Amino acid sequence: MIYEIREYVAVPGKLSAIIDLFTNHTARMFKRYDMELISAGHTLIGENSFGELVYTVRFANLAELENKWSQMLADPEWQQAFAAAESDGPLIRTMRRRVIDGSSIEEAP
Repeated sequence: MIYEIREYVAVPGKLSAIIDLFTNHTARMFKRYDMELISAGHTLIGENSFGELVYTVRFANLAELENKWSQMLADPEWQQAFAAAESDGPLIRTMRRRVIDGSSIEEAP
């Protein structure tokens, strides 16, 4: 298994719009494309506190990750939702993405 962690830092004043987009569209699209959401929330303590959405999605391998993201991002419903969310200007200041190899560390006994 691999885990993709995405961190979206909002344009000042736009975190609620990012959370709304995620809650009302992104999470639903994940289900449509069988993308397993492990966790989601906003940063309370640390860099970008109160201005960042972070979520983790699990995939079997890199090919599955690439395939499912390609399908979702090409979906007209997703494209329309994202465009509507940004109709008053950009939501995202920066995005950081990491892919973690979940099999690289064995579970403790």
